[in-house]
Amino acid sequence: FFFLMIRRPPRSTQSRSSAASDVYKRQVSTQSTWGKKFKFQKMLSSGIPDLVVIHPLVLLSVVDHYNRVSMKSRRRVVGILLGEVNKGVLDVTNCYAIPFEEDPREQNIWFLDHMYHETMYNMFKKINAREKVVGWYTTGTKFKPHDIEINELIKRYTPRPILVVIDVEHSDPNSLPNEAYTSIEEVRKDGTIVRNFLHLPSTVRAFEPEEIGVEQLLRELRDVNMTTLGSEVAQKISSLKALISKLDIIRFYLDQVAAGTAAPNQQVIFNLQEIFNLLPNLNSQELIDAFTTRNNDSSFVLYLCSMIRSIGALHDLSLIHI
Repeated sequence: FFFLMIRRPPRSTQSRSSAASDVYKRQVSTQSTWGKKFKFQKMLSSGIPDLVVIHPLVLLSVVDHYNRVSMKSRRRVVGILLGEVNKGVLDVTNCYAIPFEEDPREQNIWFLDHMYHETMYNMFKKINAREKVVGWYTTGTKFKPHDIEINELIKRYTPRPILVVIDVEHSDPNSLPNEAYTSIEEVRKDGTIVRNFLHLPSTVRAFEPEEIGVEQLLRELRDVNMTTLGSEVAQKISSLKALISKLDIIRFYLDQVAAGTAAPNQQVIFNLQEIFNLLPNLNSQELIDAFTTRNNDSSFVLYLCSMIRSIGALHDLSLIHI
């Protein structure tokens, strides 16, 4: 456990790009980057991170917290997130559980032991002083209405707390088990100010020591070094299903905007335009040939390795019988 506390940035290795990626890079090299720079500066000025990165140690700790406390009762658990911000990217590198109770009938009645949190944070600060309180986490598939009140309590320890909702049961296998939010103030038409959660882009990423630890844990479940053609196809199918679900969400939003039932969000429209601008030109015969060659080479290598492994296993079996 403690060797995971010693972190360093992942090493970046340079490798020769494939023909497909070279053609794609030439197509998008003329794209303007002023929109990304404007968005980056806007997020920094407001204190909202551009990206929330959840590390595997955090996911493992949350699952362990849930299994120890609420496996039978199915109640959600709450904890504190630790990390640091670097150039608009929030790295959530550690966490710890805190006592939390809420009334299932009256959800506005809840208790969070902030004294326990202060004691735990002082101990974690002695181990790694660079890790600061960046927010809090809760289990489930979505946040609850009174979570905005819990978020206001966390503001005592960090001015812009991040709420990360982690689906410990991973009910949707086509998406990541985490969603990140931050609170913002909105003014209604009657002049009243309300606080709502704003969704933030999030992903899962690991430093090199964490990758080693995760691989050692996965060895108990399956051999991560063995890759079969069937597993590769299954992963591609899962990725395509996730892409289809995201496209359905985009289509539903655009249909609502076209029908006038939803107000258009200029940032969403700008992001969609950026996606369409970055799409490769599939009418280029050079790009089609490059993608075809790359896919054929990858499939041939996987098929050849599977055949060699099968022949080796058959040979060992024949030796045993002899």
